[in-house]
Amino acid sequence: MAAKKKADAAVENTAEVTQESVQEEIEQVAADNAKELDNKKYVVDHLLSTEREGMEDLIAYMEEIGFFEAPCSGGNHLACQFGLVHHSRNVMMAAENIGYALLGKVKYAEIRDSVIIATALHDLGKCGDYGKQMYVPNMIKDGRPTKAEPEQKYKQSESKPFKRNPALLPLDHATRSIKLATLFIDLTEDEEFAIRYHDGLYESANYAVKGNETPLYLILHYADLWSSRVTEGSTDEGVMNKWQT
Repeated sequence: MAAKKKADAAVENTAEVTQESVQEEIEQVAADNAKELDNKKYVVDHLLSTEREGMEDLIAYMEEIGFFEAPCSGGNHLACQFGLVHHSRNVMMAAENIGYALLGKVKYAEIRDSVIIATALHDLGKCGDYGKQMYVPNMIKDGRPTKAEPEQKYKQSESKPFKRNPALLPLDHATRSIKLATLFIDLTEDEEFAIRYHDGLYESANYAVKGNETPLYLILHYADLWSSRVTEGSTDEGVMNKWQT
């Protein structure tokens, strides 16, 4: 009986040590991520670290089409200049933490390059296409014309600063992300699947993902959801900051 108790105690101690080690790894990843404050540098450096053929050309194209300056949404999370790259970085950081926590260091390392690529490029399509931005300033009427000033004035909406560009046909941004990325790099089947369905069942057209979820898809979906709903919230401050005040 005494031997059994010792064995049980040893198992419990081992489990505690293992859990502590995992937590330490997660905290170290978070600390390393927090050191990089430049969103563009963070995204670019991580994409280059994958050494995927054609990546330098893709990054140059991202610069050309305004990825690093575009808003992330019309009036929801990070609807501001530079919002898209800020959101992409948030998703990349969240995915790294989720991957380490759920898969462990060794298993996560096997898909880390794919996680970097899928998270960094999942919203690439929000840059638009065919020389047209996906989001344009949402201009609304500013007061009414008067006899003294008969010309109608306009201003950019504060509640919804941007809107979908009516001149750009409404292809879903996930499909467009894949199209633009594959102009320069090859995506794996898993990466393409994760990007295409990253919005999950929030999109009615994504029903095909049900029952076909992969670890990469789940990591991207949860990281995107956490970033947009919690880290960023409906404003630049984010829900997380509200919890901490």
